[in-house]
Amino acid sequence: MAETKSRPFALEFEHVSVSFGGLLALSDVSFQVGENEIVGLIGPNGAGKTTAFNVACGFQKPTSGKVSFPLLGRDGLKPPQLARAGVARTLQGVGLFSRMSVLENVMAGAQSRPGGGVWSSVVGLPSGHRHESALRVEAVTQLERVGVARFANTLPSGIPYGIAKKVSIARALMQNPKLLMLDEPASGLDENELEEFIALIVDLRSSMSVLLVEHNMDFVMQLVQQLVVLNFGQVIAKGSPREISNNPDVLAAYLGIDE
Repeated sequence: MAETKSRPFALEFEHVSVSFGGLLALSDVSFQVGENEIVGLIGPNGAGKTTAFNVACGFQKPTSGKVSFPLLGRDGLKPPQLARAGVARTLQGVGLFSRMSVLENVMAGAQSRPGGGVWSSVVGLPSGHRHESALRVEAVTQLERVGVARFANTLPSGIPYGIAKKVSIARALMQNPKLLMLDEPASGLDENELEEFIALIVDLRSSMSVLLVEHNMDFVMQLVQQLVVLNFGQVIAKGSPREISNNPDVLAAYLGIDE
């Protein structure tokens, strides 16, 4: 029987450590995000989630270890290189441009990819006009994908927070990512919006991998295939939601239950 060749990971941390002076924020952290897989990075406050996310996004350089994107054929990337390589991220808030319409905000997501051209279209350059029509159609398609196309011509100040978070995802999708990284996607959402976001992110999995950092355990447990649990900068558990929910180290560290 022929040997089955394993698929490359979308993201891989290999023995990553980060220190700030004498403080060790991450210690020998290793985990992977598979192709078309949703992975959640969780842990109590101060566990190192944000540091790990910043390392993945290129905002923080590891003190030791390696971050790579095997599916993309790339090693650790700096923020300006992410979109061109096929990696998109959202902010913990929404980060929309207040004086641009929802549609224009989503179009701006294409700027960092080759031939984006949105800024030249905004200022009226000929090269920008050649791209503008196609970008508008694509932006509307992404707004439809996340279910908020009816707000296309509205300014960010005129839409609810939950809608704004969907707009920020639509903007990230304009980069045609193979890996989407979401920072606290559930924050500030009500119960109905959380259900909509779960359905949306699960749908995205068909065409990309997803890494998310999140505090809302109920949200995460319904969404991911794998969880990575950090505590004091170390990985204390990895596994499926069912495995993690029954892990005594996680119950002690994250949920405050000491068995």
